[in-house]
This record gives sequence, structure tokens and C-alpha cells, in this order.
Amino acid sequence: MRLSNLQKYILREVWDARKVKIGRSGLVKFYESQKNAPAKEMQTKIITQSIERLIDKGLLVGFGERTKLKWFIKEVKFTSLGKKEAKKLLGEQAEFPFKKRKLKK
Repeated sequence: MRLSNLQKYILREVWDARKVKIGRSGLVKFYESQKNAPAKEMQTKIITQSIERLIDKGLLVGFGERTKLKWFIKEVKFTSLGKKEAKKLLGEQAEFPFKKRKLKK
């Protein structure tokens, strides 16, 4: 499953949390280490979209408030599929971009 860097960060943060549910306030830290971070308003919008996409994929469950037009997600937690994907992310090792050589016969 393809995930963006922000989505991977969200899954790691939920995995590392001591609580079952994690608030979205700690997810803004993702942009602190980036040089060209978007504006604060855009950060909130981007994080919301990433959380909603993770919910659509079945990796997270969102808790919050519902109005007539929109959901306001305040906390998230894992689904069983999300736990499996997070374990896979933690155990994954990056591959070097070396070209594979063919053996001469």
C-alpha cells in the first residue's frame, strides 16, 4: 500500500502513543523539521486530508464532531489493518538505489 511521508508519520505517532486514541495536535510536529513548510492554515488542511484518506483506506478510525456539512476529527485510533500496516512500516528497511548487475556466463 502506498502511503505519503505524512501518512507514515501519522501511523508511527499512533503506534508510539501510550494511549489508545491520539489527538491531532501532536501531528503538526511533522512540519517543524521541514525547511519549506506550508502556512499554518495549510498544514491543518493537509493533515486533515491525510487523516481522512487513512480512514478511507481502513487504517484508522476517527473520533470527533459532526455538523450538517462536515466532520471535525479530534482523535484517531488504529483498526486491526492499521496495526498490521504500522508493524510493516517499522520493520521495513530502505533499499539502496544500486543497479542490479547481470552475471556473465
